[in-house]
Amino acid sequence: MATEAKLRQLADKGCPVYYFYSSERYLVRQAVAAAVRVLSADSDEDATILDGAAPELEQLIMAAGTISFFGTRRVVVLPEIDPAAYGSKDLDELCSTLSSLENAVAVLGSVFPLERSKLKLGKQAQKLQAQCKAIGYAEELAKPRPFELKNLMMERAKAQGATLPDGAATALLERCGEDPFLLENEVDKLCALSGYQTVSASMVAEMGTVSLEADVFEMIRMITAKNATGACKKLQTLLRLQQEPIAITAAMIGSYVDLYRVKLGAAKRKNYSAVHKDFGYKGSDYRLKRSAETAAHYTLPQLEACLQVLLELDQSLKSQPVAAQTLLETALCRLALAGSGR
Repeated sequence: MATEAKLRQLADKGCPVYYFYSSERYLVRQAVAAAVRVLSADSDEDATILDGAAPELEQLIMAAGTISFFGTRRVVVLPEIDPAAYGSKDLDELCSTLSSLENAVAVLGSVFPLERSKLKLGKQAQKLQAQCKAIGYAEELAKPRPFELKNLMMERAKAQGATLPDGAATALLERCGEDPFLLENEVDKLCALSGYQTVSASMVAEMGTVSLEADVFEMIRMITAKNATGACKKLQTLLRLQQEPIAITAAMIGSYVDLYRVKLGAAKRKNYSAVHKDFGYKGSDYRLKRSAETAAHYTLPQLEACLQVLLELDQSLKSQPVAAQTLLETALCRLALAGSGR
């Protein structure tokens, strides 16, 4: 996304139109808010917001033609416009209005679906994008990659006088996923917990948002490291937090399936990104990157043996009167044994 410094440069040059579009609504909202903040910095006048997928053109024309009391250009915002919601004639008029702004600056945002990892822009959307690019600034907002999110978290901690080391940032990303808003909130919470000093990975584990998938994957890494005792302690913690045994088992199965897929991919000279695409995973491939690192410690037969253990665990939990904790702990020990020999 364009930085505020970039937006300021555009504003100083008199850029009349800013258009941000993405598959992620939060990215569009962030970019629109940043542009409005920069454009309104020298004025006490509020921006004019025209909500909806297809604001009436009369409202846009009226807002764009009104002279500001402060001698600055009025900021008109269409935060969630959908070009397909306009007829061909109305879209032509919209584009014409945007190209003839004199007293206003327009900031537009759109959200489009993804199709085969690319934004699906219809003819109307392509026309609006081309027009905005020709007369002003248009940007497709890509979802931040894991290393970019880690940098953002570290910078946010630094701005508060705290330090977020790489290991703690990685742990936070694994635990919370890739939602920037959630990550920002977690960073703020952990900075306060640290007394605005250094946030440790143990603080993330103890106070971070509970994520069953992250905790189970940590448990599997303990098994991989031949630390069955640590894995059992982690399991006991999950059970104390009232996580359901079936849900824990399902998360374990999902993690081992990921390990098996990336190991199978490696045998076919395909990296984790190719596996992510071939098996139709959604979102980032970061999860499979971590799986690839863990899968390197296994052979395919070992992973097949582990999946067999988990199949039997699932069947036992649903059919045997034995305590769930006993079944789970037994399975963890069997998984450690299944992955111990070459």
